[in-house]
Amino acid sequence: MSASLPAGHARPLVVLRNVSKEFSTGTLALTGLSLQVERGEFVSLLGPSGCGKSTALRIIAGLGEVTAGRIDWPSSRLDARGRPDGDISFVFQDPTLLPWKNVFENVYLPLKLRHVGRDEAREAVMETLTTVGLQDFARAYPRELSGGMKMRVSIARALVTKPKLMLMDEPFAALDEITRQKLNDDVLRLWHETGFTAIFVTHSVVESAYLSNRIVVMKARPGRVHDDFALQTSAVRDADYRTSEEFRQACERVSHALAGAMGATGDHG
Repeated sequence: MSASLPAGHARPLVVLRNVSKEFSTGTLALTGLSLQVERGEFVSLLGPSGCGKSTALRIIAGLGEVTAGRIDWPSSRLDARGRPDGDISFVFQDPTLLPWKNVFENVYLPLKLRHVGRDEAREAVMETLTTVGLQDFARAYPRELSGGMKMRVSIARALVTKPKLMLMDEPFAALDEITRQKLNDDVLRLWHETGFTAIFVTHSVVESAYLSNRIVVMKARPGRVHDDFALQTSAVRDADYRTSEEFRQACERVSHALAGAMGATGDHG
Protein backbone atom coordinates (compact mmCIF):
# COMPACT_ATOMS: atom_id res chain seq x y z
CA MET A 1 0.00 0.00 0.00
CA SER A 2 1.58 3.26 -1.03
CA ALA A 3 0.92 6.27 1.15
CA SER A 4 -0.40 9.12 -0.98
CA LEU A 5 -2.63 12.09 -0.26
CA PRO A 6 -6.05 12.33 -1.88
CA ALA A 7 -6.25 14.68 -4.81
CA GLY A 8 -7.98 18.00 -4.45
CA HIS A 9 -7.96 18.33 -0.66
CA ALA A 10 -8.43 21.98 0.22
CA ARG A 11 -8.62 23.14 3.81
CA PRO A 12 -6.45 21.45 6.48
CA LEU A 13 -8.21 19.32 9.05
CA VAL A 14 -6.49 20.77 12.12
CA VAL A 15 -3.96 23.56 12.72
CA LEU A 16 -1.97 24.09 15.94
CA ARG A 17 -0.75 27.68 16.19
CA ASN A 18 2.12 28.37 18.61
CA VAL A 19 0.67 26.03 21.21
CA SER A 20 2.25 25.93 24.66
CA LYS A 21 1.26 23.79 27.63
CA GLU A 22 2.42 24.33 31.20
CA PHE A 23 1.10 22.01 33.91
CA SER A 24 0.14 23.14 37.42
CA THR A 25 3.44 21.70 38.68
CA GLY A 26 5.30 24.26 36.59
CA THR A 27 6.45 21.72 34.00
CA LEU A 28 6.51 23.25 30.54
CA ALA A 29 5.55 20.34 28.27
CA LEU A 30 5.12 22.22 24.97
CA THR A 31 6.25 25.59 23.72
CA GLY A 32 5.52 27.29 20.42
CA LEU A 33 4.27 24.08 18.79
CA SER A 34 2.90 24.79 15.31
CA LEU A 35 1.54 21.99 13.15
CA GLN A 36 -0.86 21.75 10.23
CA VAL A 37 -2.42 18.40 9.35
CA GLU A 38 -4.12 17.92 6.00
CA ARG A 39 -7.11 15.68 5.44
CA GLY A 40 -6.07 12.13 4.54
CA GLU A 41 -2.54 12.33 5.91
CA PHE A 42 -0.90 9.71 8.11
CA VAL A 43 1.34 11.75 10.40
CA SER A 44 3.65 10.21 12.99
CA LEU A 45 4.80 12.27 15.97
CA LEU A 46 8.23 10.94 16.86
CA GLY A 47 10.55 12.00 19.65
CA PRO A 48 12.25 11.06 22.90
CA SER A 49 10.30 10.28 26.06
CA GLY A 50 8.97 13.42 27.68
CA CYS A 51 8.98 15.55 24.53
CA GLY A 52 5.23 16.20 24.75
CA LYS A 53 3.96 13.90 21.98
CA SER A 54 1.14 12.46 24.06
CA THR A 55 0.37 15.88 25.56
CA ALA A 56 -0.04 17.30 22.06
CA LEU A 57 -2.30 14.41 21.10
CA ARG A 58 -4.49 14.88 24.16
CA ILE A 59 -4.81 18.61 23.48
CA ILE A 60 -5.91 17.88 19.91
CA ALA A 61 -8.45 15.41 21.31
CA GLY A 62 -9.84 18.02 23.68
CA LEU A 63 -8.58 16.12 26.74
CA GLY A 64 -6.47 19.08 27.85
CA GLU A 65 -6.38 22.85 27.45
CA VAL A 66 -3.60 24.94 25.93
CA THR A 67 -1.75 27.47 28.08
CA ALA A 68 -1.03 29.66 25.06
CA GLY A 69 -1.72 29.54 21.35
CA ARG A 70 -4.78 27.98 19.76
CA ILE A 71 -6.12 25.09 17.70
CA ASP A 72 -8.19 25.69 14.58
CA TRP A 73 -10.46 23.20 12.82
CA PRO A 74 -11.07 24.63 9.32
CA SER A 75 -12.86 21.52 8.01
CA SER A 76 -15.10 20.63 10.96
CA ARG A 77 -18.39 21.62 12.53
CA LEU A 78 -17.66 22.81 16.06
CA ASP A 79 -19.61 22.31 19.27
CA ALA A 80 -20.26 24.93 21.96
CA ARG A 81 -16.72 24.50 23.32
CA GLY A 82 -15.15 25.08 19.92
CA ARG A 83 -14.31 21.37 19.50
CA PRO A 84 -15.08 19.20 16.46
CA ASP A 85 -18.51 17.66 16.87
CA GLY A 86 -17.94 13.89 16.84
CA ASP A 87 -15.12 13.88 14.30
CA ILE A 88 -12.34 12.50 16.53
CA SER A 89 -11.55 9.03 17.87
CA PHE A 90 -8.70 8.14 20.24
CA VAL A 91 -6.82 4.84 20.56
CA PHE A 92 -4.87 4.75 23.82
CA GLN A 93 -1.71 2.83 24.75
CA ASP A 94 -3.88 0.37 26.66
CA PRO A 95 -7.01 -1.06 24.98
CA THR A 96 -9.12 0.30 27.90
CA LEU A 97 -11.91 -2.23 27.33
CA LEU A 98 -14.71 -2.74 29.82
CA PRO A 99 -13.99 -6.24 31.20
CA TRP A 100 -17.63 -6.93 32.09
CA LYS A 101 -18.79 -6.17 28.52
CA ASN A 102 -18.33 -8.46 25.54
CA VAL A 103 -16.65 -7.38 22.32
CA PHE A 104 -19.92 -6.26 20.69
CA GLU A 105 -20.85 -4.12 23.70
CA ASN A 106 -17.38 -2.54 23.89
CA VAL A 107 -17.49 -1.52 20.23
CA TYR A 108 -21.11 -0.37 20.55
CA LEU A 109 -20.27 1.96 23.47
CA PRO A 110 -19.49 5.16 21.45
CA LEU A 111 -22.77 4.77 19.56
CA LYS A 112 -24.64 4.12 22.80
CA LEU A 113 -23.23 7.36 24.19
CA ARG A 114 -24.72 9.07 21.13
CA HIS A 115 -28.11 7.53 22.02
CA VAL A 116 -28.09 5.13 19.07
CA GLY A 117 -30.18 2.05 19.91
CA ARG A 118 -28.54 -1.39 20.00
CA ASP A 119 -30.65 -2.76 17.16
CA GLU A 120 -30.01 0.31 15.05
CA ALA A 121 -26.27 0.06 15.73
CA ARG A 122 -25.93 -3.69 15.18
CA GLU A 123 -25.11 -3.50 11.48
CA ALA A 124 -22.46 -0.80 11.99
CA VAL A 125 -20.86 -2.67 14.90
CA MET A 126 -20.70 -5.98 13.07
CA GLU A 127 -19.43 -4.33 9.91
CA THR A 128 -16.64 -2.71 11.90
CA LEU A 129 -15.77 -5.97 13.65
CA THR A 130 -15.55 -7.62 10.24
CA THR A 131 -13.21 -4.86 9.10
CA VAL A 132 -10.75 -5.74 11.90
CA GLY A 133 -11.26 -9.50 11.52
CA LEU A 134 -13.19 -10.08 14.76
CA GLN A 135 -16.68 -10.79 13.47
CA ASP A 136 -16.57 -14.26 15.08
CA PHE A 137 -15.67 -12.85 18.52
CA ALA A 138 -18.60 -10.49 19.08
CA ARG A 139 -19.73 -12.45 22.16
CA ALA A 140 -16.25 -12.98 23.61
CA TYR A 141 -15.06 -11.09 26.69
CA PRO A 142 -11.75 -9.21 26.94
CA ARG A 143 -10.28 -11.86 29.27
CA GLU A 144 -10.65 -14.39 26.45
CA LEU A 145 -8.67 -12.33 23.93
CA SER A 146 -4.96 -11.98 23.18
CA GLY A 147 -3.25 -8.60 23.48
CA GLY A 148 -3.42 -8.06 19.74
CA MET A 149 -7.10 -8.94 19.60
CA LYS A 150 -7.87 -6.53 22.44
CA MET A 151 -6.14 -3.77 20.51
CA ARG A 152 -8.20 -4.65 17.42
CA VAL A 153 -11.34 -4.24 19.53
CA SER A 154 -10.06 -0.84 20.64
CA ILE A 155 -9.45 0.15 17.02
CA ALA A 156 -12.92 -1.09 16.03
CA ARG A 157 -14.46 0.98 18.83
CA ALA A 158 -12.63 4.03 17.49
CA LEU A 159 -13.71 3.32 13.89
CA VAL A 160 -17.39 2.60 14.52
CA THR A 161 -18.31 6.31 14.55
CA LYS A 162 -16.55 6.82 11.19
CA PRO A 163 -14.27 9.61 12.48
CA LYS A 164 -12.46 12.13 10.31
CA LEU A 165 -9.45 12.03 12.63
CA MET A 166 -7.92 9.00 14.38
CA LEU A 167 -5.50 9.81 17.21
CA MET A 168 -3.30 6.87 18.23
CA ASP A 169 -1.01 7.10 21.27
CA GLU A 170 1.61 4.32 21.00
CA PRO A 171 -1.13 1.70 20.70
CA PHE A 172 1.23 -1.18 19.87
CA ALA A 173 4.16 -0.44 22.19
CA ALA A 174 3.39 -3.29 24.61
CA LEU A 175 2.91 -5.96 21.94
CA ASP A 176 5.40 -8.47 20.59
CA GLU A 177 7.09 -7.62 17.29
CA ILE A 178 5.11 -10.09 15.15
CA THR A 179 1.76 -8.83 16.47
CA ARG A 180 2.95 -5.25 16.15
CA GLN A 181 3.86 -5.71 12.49
CA LYS A 182 0.51 -7.34 11.75
CA LEU A 183 -1.38 -4.48 13.39
CA ASN A 184 0.73 -1.94 11.51
CA ASP A 185 -0.45 -3.63 8.31
CA ASP A 186 -4.04 -3.61 9.56
CA VAL A 187 -3.94 0.10 10.39
CA LEU A 188 -2.51 0.97 6.97
CA ARG A 189 -5.23 -1.09 5.29
CA LEU A 190 -7.95 0.60 7.33
CA TRP A 191 -6.48 4.02 6.58
CA HIS A 192 -6.70 3.33 2.86
CA GLU A 193 -10.15 1.76 3.06
CA THR A 194 -11.88 4.30 5.31
CA GLY A 195 -10.04 7.53 4.49
CA PHE A 196 -9.52 8.79 8.05
CA THR A 197 -6.69 11.16 8.89
CA ALA A 198 -4.21 9.68 11.37
CA ILE A 199 -1.90 11.24 13.94
CA PHE A 200 0.18 8.43 15.43
CA VAL A 201 2.51 8.82 18.42
CA THR A 202 5.47 6.43 18.55
CA HIS A 203 9.03 6.09 19.87
CA SER A 204 9.93 3.73 17.04
CA VAL A 205 11.92 4.88 14.01
CA VAL A 206 10.95 1.69 12.15
CA GLU A 207 7.23 1.98 12.92
CA SER A 208 7.06 5.65 11.94
CA ALA A 209 8.93 5.05 8.68
CA TYR A 210 6.67 2.13 7.78
CA LEU A 211 3.31 3.72 8.55
CA SER A 212 3.63 7.37 7.70
CA ASN A 213 3.52 9.59 4.69
CA ARG A 214 4.74 12.42 6.93
CA ILE A 215 6.86 12.48 10.06
CA VAL A 216 7.07 15.25 12.64
CA VAL A 217 10.14 14.91 14.87
CA MET A 218 9.89 16.72 18.20
CA LYS A 219 12.62 18.04 20.48
CA ALA A 220 12.82 17.08 24.12
CA ARG A 221 10.90 19.06 26.73
CA PRO A 222 9.64 21.61 26.22
CA GLY A 223 8.29 19.95 23.09
CA ARG A 224 8.37 21.73 19.76
CA VAL A 225 8.92 20.71 16.15
CA HIS A 226 12.51 19.90 15.19
CA ASP A 227 11.86 18.48 11.72
CA ASP A 228 8.82 17.89 9.53
CA PHE A 229 9.08 16.00 6.27
CA ALA A 230 7.14 13.80 3.87
CA LEU A 231 8.00 10.18 3.14
CA GLN A 232 7.27 9.26 -0.45
CA THR A 233 7.34 5.66 -1.62
CA SER A 234 6.47 3.94 -4.87
CA ALA A 235 6.28 0.55 -3.18
CA VAL A 236 3.46 -1.37 -1.57
CA ARG A 237 4.10 -1.35 2.17
CA ASP A 238 4.19 -5.03 3.08
CA ALA A 239 6.64 -7.74 4.19
CA ASP A 240 8.77 -7.24 1.07
CA TYR A 241 8.92 -3.49 1.62
CA ARG A 242 10.26 -4.07 5.13
CA THR A 243 13.42 -5.63 3.64
CA SER A 244 13.79 -3.16 0.76
CA GLU A 245 16.54 -0.59 0.22
CA GLU A 246 13.88 2.10 -0.01
CA PHE A 247 12.65 1.29 3.50
CA ARG A 248 16.21 1.17 4.82
CA GLN A 249 16.80 4.66 3.45
CA ALA A 250 13.55 5.91 4.96
CA CYS A 251 14.56 4.54 8.37
CA GLU A 252 17.98 6.15 8.01
CA ARG A 253 16.47 9.54 7.25
CA VAL A 254 14.10 9.30 10.21
CA SER A 255 16.89 8.12 12.52
CA HIS A 256 19.13 11.04 11.55
CA ALA A 257 16.30 13.50 12.18
CA LEU A 258 15.65 11.99 15.59
CA ALA A 259 19.36 12.09 16.43
CA GLY A 260 19.36 15.78 15.53
CA ALA A 261 16.39 16.40 17.78
CA MET A 262 18.15 14.69 20.68
CA GLY A 263 21.45 16.42 19.98
CA ALA A 264 23.29 13.09 19.77
CA THR A 265 23.92 10.16 17.45
CA GLY A 266 23.61 6.47 18.03
CA ASP A 267 20.81 3.99 18.47
CA HIS A 268 17.43 5.70 18.72
CA GLY A 269 15.12 2.97 17.44
